Amino acid sequence: MSQTSDAQPAAAVTEIQAGAFDRPRCRRDGTSACEGCGVRAFSVCGSLATDELDALNTMSEKAHFAAKETLFLQGDRADFVFNITSGTLRLYKLLPDGRRQIVGFLLPGDFVGLSLSERYGFSADAIDAVSACRFDRSDFVAFVDRKPHLLRRLHEAATHELTVAQDHMVLLGRRSAEEKVSSFLLTMRERLHRLGASAVTIPLPMTRQDLADHLGLTLETVSRIVSKLAREKVLLVVPDGLRIMNPSRLEQIGAS
Repeated sequence: MSQTSDAQPAAAVTEIQAGAFDRPRCRRDGTSACEGCGVRAFSVCGSLATDELDALNTMSEKAHFAAKETLFLQGDRADFVFNITSGTLRLYKLLPDGRRQIVGFLLPGDFVGLSLSERYGFSADAIDAVSACRFDRSDFVAFVDRKPHLLRRLHEAATHELTVAQDHMVLLGRRSAEEKVSSFLLTMRERLHRLGASAVTIPLPMTRQDLADHLGLTLETVSRIVSKLAREKVLLVVPDGLRIMNPSRLEQIGAS
């Protein structure tokens, strides 16, 4: 986890370079790329049968974004939806006074861009190299209308996101700085465990400034809390992340 702040994203979406979008191809055994996708089991498309995946596969483009590249900006037309297959996204809103509020981080398997509004309500950029399946929004909506089981899966995902948003509101308004940082790390541990990653070392590609903007804290406060937990041997700072040395203590703080 870097201790420095990222530069603000560009004012407009960078034009996609040639080759940044590729149509998925069938494998030599005739199966589609969807069937071998590493995030299928915990993504919304996990509810689809093989023939339905084939239909979805023909609608998708494989999108690749370099670190710090913008997928879309707040207020842009919501023409596309994305299913993240690798990397980490940062979602944020710019306040009228220019401050940035990070509303969340997306991991592989997360879905972004599908809403009732015709325009994106927040901006999204890649923290590290990101790959995603990109779908034309109108085509995807038409596909979902024909697949009630996929609609249920999307509804479940939206309900979960609403719960997470409500929990985050409580986190911002009613908890101490130490509780905020600890709770965030525990949440990341749970999400990474769901992806099959280690529950001990938490890779954090985002900067400490990102964490501060997400938790409603200052960069100095986040650094002070991490240093304090490291001195108490609750955490160990490792390259690009944190290792949980005392899970029970971290859970105790986070659940306060």
